[in-house]
Amino acid sequence: MSEKSIAGKRISEILGKGKAKSLIENKAQLFEFDFNGEKTFVIPLRGHIEDIDFPKKYNYWMGTDLRKLAKVEVEYVSSEKAITDLLEKKAKDFSEVIIATDADREGESIGVEALDYIKKGNPKIKIKRALFSAMTPKDINSSFSDLSEIDYAFADSANARREIDLIWGAVLTRFISIVSNKMGKSFLSVGRVQSPVLYLIVKREKERKAFKSEKFWEIKAILEKDKIQFEAAPKQGKFKDKKTAEKILNKKAKKAVVLRVQKKHRSISKPIPFNTTSFLRAATSIGFSAGQAMSISETLYQQGYISYPRTDNTKYPATLDLKKLVEETAKVKEFSALAKKLPDKLIPSFGKETKDHPPIHPVTAGDKGKLGDRSFKIYELIVRRFYATLSENAETENLSIEFDLEKDLFVSNGQRILKLGWKEFYHYSSIKEVLLPKLEEGNKADVKKMDLIEKETQPPSRYSQGALLKLMEDLNLGTKSTRHNIIQKLYARKYIVGAKAIEPTNVAFAVTDVLEKYSKKVIDPEMTSEVEEEMNLISAKKKSKEEVVEHSRDLLLVILKDLFEHKLLIGNEIKAGLSEDRIVGKCPKCEKGELRIILSRNKKYFLGCTAYPNCTNSYPLPQKGKVNPTDDLCKICSMPMISVQGKRFRFNMCIDPDCPSKDEWKKSMQKKNELKEQEKLKKEKTKTTTKTKTKAKPKTK
Repeated sequence: MSEKSIAGKRISEILGKGKAKSLIENKAQLFEFDFNGEKTFVIPLRGHIEDIDFPKKYNYWMGTDLRKLAKVEVEYVSSEKAITDLLEKKAKDFSEVIIATDADREGESIGVEALDYIKKGNPKIKIKRALFSAMTPKDINSSFSDLSEIDYAFADSANARREIDLIWGAVLTRFISIVSNKMGKSFLSVGRVQSPVLYLIVKREKERKAFKSEKFWEIKAILEKDKIQFEAAPKQGKFKDKKTAEKILNKKAKKAVVLRVQKKHRSISKPIPFNTTSFLRAATSIGFSAGQAMSISETLYQQGYISYPRTDNTKYPATLDLKKLVEETAKVKEFSALAKKLPDKLIPSFGKETKDHPPIHPVTAGDKGKLGDRSFKIYELIVRRFYATLSENAETENLSIEFDLEKDLFVSNGQRILKLGWKEFYHYSSIKEVLLPKLEEGNKADVKKMDLIEKETQPPSRYSQGALLKLMEDLNLGTKSTRHNIIQKLYARKYIVGAKAIEPTNVAFAVTDVLEKYSKKVIDPEMTSEVEEEMNLISAKKKSKEEVVEHSRDLLLVILKDLFEHKLLIGNEIKAGLSEDRIVGKCPKCEKGELRIILSRNKKYFLGCTAYPNCTNSYPLPQKGKVNPTDDLCKICSMPMISVQGKRFRFNMCIDPDCPSKDEWKKSMQKKNELKEQEKLKKEKTKTTTKTKTKAKPKTK
């Protein structure tokens, strides 16, 4: 029994030595083959085959007492009837079942779910577990020749999380949505892990908004020696006082006298192997979302190209044949030359060792043509990281030269690469050379130019998906298997926008502000982390699932008590916050009302003044994509700017249809449309040519 169809096919092909048959029985898929002289079936699941939910009588939000809902026992209901019926039916004909789902908590939980239906068909059936970290013939054959037992405590820890997340999510989501009158498709989601993560994002945005930038000045000097020009800057760094910087410039120094030359040898340590978080962070830095990267890596694992992508481990096991893996990946033309550059003796880097799966690494050669560009890009990232961990440290010679420019100290810093080492294999982390001329104490260089540069201090940057994943790991929010899903949920719920720099919407501010004010425990990362630790105690068999779930229910009831005491205030404050989400800025016509995004009777969006009917000022809006206010003003006409975001586009524009900036936007959109039209014609032309070439020739006698 495998976790998914693609994994079931792979296992069947390996155990059946390429002779497995794909069958459909009662609308469910299965694979048949001969294994050790016996007819064997692999029945692939579809991940979880059961949903957890409250009994149907609690489906009605308005008629349910949330304090009672927090204590209601949840139900496990079949969500894949064709599969569960087949499991029950087939169990009657067999004496043994082997669970071959993913070797983690979720996989154990999925396997135990399936066992419930198998036992209905055959209560006396023998149960075994196959554990593997890669879908290679060696790993699969080895695991099936050395079977283990099901770990029910491990499955319980996963089920405890599912139950707790359902109870907390349902109760808190209903409360917030009902009091703010946001139900149906526009409900407001609250979650045990989701809300603390959202709070972190909102907190960072508040820090940015509260930040007051300050001006500072830098001096950049261009020096020259032996026809080589190079940069130097004041040793003190930046200047808060412009006049102090101007005094240095006004000296108009012509010569720079070398006071001191310092050379340092620097060794840049090679990276440690990928665990899930470091892999996802690296993938987001090369253009993937965390969800996309995880999805692709799971498929690569199921196809047998990489090891299991859900792991905390950053130390290769001693049993891993590193040389053989290098030889295997060297079969790929993109890596053959690189593999030859690895040292003869492979000494891998290492970090934290855990008892779960080995670090993420390649296991077989991956063909770019078969994988496609995006999957190969992820495969390449994993291969290059693997090579980098087996290579040598990078080495540089760093030079610091101190100059006297009319009694002002300036410094030039140079860097010469002595050995590229791991940087040659892992080009995602580059290293630059800054070459300086040969200079000794007492030498002079010409001052060719000196510039005064005005700058401003910058607010803390918004989180990228990679940075947020690392923060979630540090605070123990979620698990390696769920963190990317949590971020995806925040996007789906319209709480955050921005693929590279995550920005919270006003809805996010409205919800987190009331939770922070009236029940901070809901958004407290520490409380969420404590619940995670309790789930680990279930795995360690130190606590039962029932005990942990019951404790979480009690915590939730304490939170509900606080929320109900401030029910009206919470509702009013969220409503006020949500109305702000539609405000673009002050009305320039009446200067009393504000311009608000409104949906007309004929389902068209436009900007209208809140002082209507006294003020009838309005502006048209784009009808495709979601329109959001921004804090920016148009640089040409000073009118408010809005952000327009769709599935495949995002741009900012001025609200004034007569603003000259619109001409540039229109030209840009026109150019994009023209390119799309050209691409469309090109494809149609290619199709026509292909049809002409493949058209059957008339038969000749």
